[in-house]
Amino acid sequence: MKYLILFFLFSSSVYAQHYVLDSIKPTLGHLINFEANTLKFADQSPTFKAFFAILDSIYSGKKEKLQIMHIGGSHIQADFYSNKLRTYLQNMAPDATGQRGFVFPYHLAHTNNPLNYRVTSANEDKWQGYRCALTRDTIAWGLSGITAAFRDISDTISVKANYKNYNKNRYTFNKFRVFYNSWKNDYNLSVLDSILVASDTINYAKMYREFRFNKTIDSIELGLQLKDSTTINPEFAIMGMEFLNDNPGVEYTTIGVNGASFKRFDRSAYFERQFDLYNPDLFIISVGTNDAYVPEDQFDPESFRHYYKWFINMIQRKNPNCAILLTVPNDSYYRRKPNPNTVIQEQIILEIAQEYQMAVWDMFEIMGGLGSSQQWYKHDLMPKDRVHFTLFGYSVKADLMLNAIVNAWAASTGRNATELLNYFKHLDE
Repeated sequence: MKYLILFFLFSSSVYAQHYVLDSIKPTLGHLINFEANTLKFADQSPTFKAFFAILDSIYSGKKEKLQIMHIGGSHIQADFYSNKLRTYLQNMAPDATGQRGFVFPYHLAHTNNPLNYRVTSANEDKWQGYRCALTRDTIAWGLSGITAAFRDISDTISVKANYKNYNKNRYTFNKFRVFYNSWKNDYNLSVLDSILVASDTINYAKMYREFRFNKTIDSIELGLQLKDSTTINPEFAIMGMEFLNDNPGVEYTTIGVNGASFKRFDRSAYFERQFDLYNPDLFIISVGTNDAYVPEDQFDPESFRHYYKWFINMIQRKNPNCAILLTVPNDSYYRRKPNPNTVIQEQIILEIAQEYQMAVWDMFEIMGGLGSSQQWYKHDLMPKDRVHFTLFGYSVKADLMLNAIVNAWAASTGRNATELLNYFKHLDE
């Protein structure tokens, strides 16, 4: 299974925002290495000290902005555990819900979309999806690493910033961007309710169109119309969308592509150009599962190291003060056996983190190391593939990461870790 594609049958009531670690300790606690659940080396990193200072300020009720970006493969495209973390952080104070930020309309590319926003169209069957993870796909990719292309006459696109989410404050926006192949001029893109539009501009360098509105909204309809029916091979290729406002608080952006590896993200020719628009305070790297999803004799450790450092260097070229959290891939199976390549990845990631003074969250060790996914599967925390997690497993994973963040946060700021964690445990009450 070289390209990891995640499909789940679920209802919104199954995946609610509840802290679960305390309740599972009597029955499932033996599966988890709680002592390993830390942000290793965070106490030695100046960038993490700065990140925790801003996070603590927002928690205290101050109106500041903080941006988190989180990149990965299918675990992140699905946005289950990352959305639970997003909800924890955005609900922690009255002004903690920042803008929704950059998203991708996965439904238009005919793949699984996160639950918390919704983008649909009247002619979805006329769209075609392209992933940087697939070698057979060739198109222009940007920050999202996935592109949806339309080549027909017209369409109406419905965009909702809120769908099935658990935020106390709903997402709103007064600016909206569509990232697309702006070098082509085959289609008119417009807001159907033109009365809303205060300005309409195109940034050709970063390849997006920005609509500014005369009021704050939470949904919009866009019209797409071919300009000239005689145009040969017309194309409108969406690389992403962005919900923007002027609110303070936490913005948590996920960039996920089913099957993506470092080498595949390198195919996104416009990734760095569009990333240049952002100044994240924390960048979480959860790439690696697909890099290791090969036979043991085909895994190239030095190539993995090279691409990992290339990616960190790209982040630091834009923002040298960004805290970067490296996450070790979870234990997984390859061809019905535990994948030994993850052991090598773990060592490389630990070495890179120390070299760059960054932190590591080691899910591989937290799970119990090589072969532990079998036990997580037996206890219904992973599906049969022993690569992904069940909905409940992702909920456990989110709470583990929350614990690690809270403990490092408390150590950095002098807060009481138990009191801080207890606050998050009861946010949904």
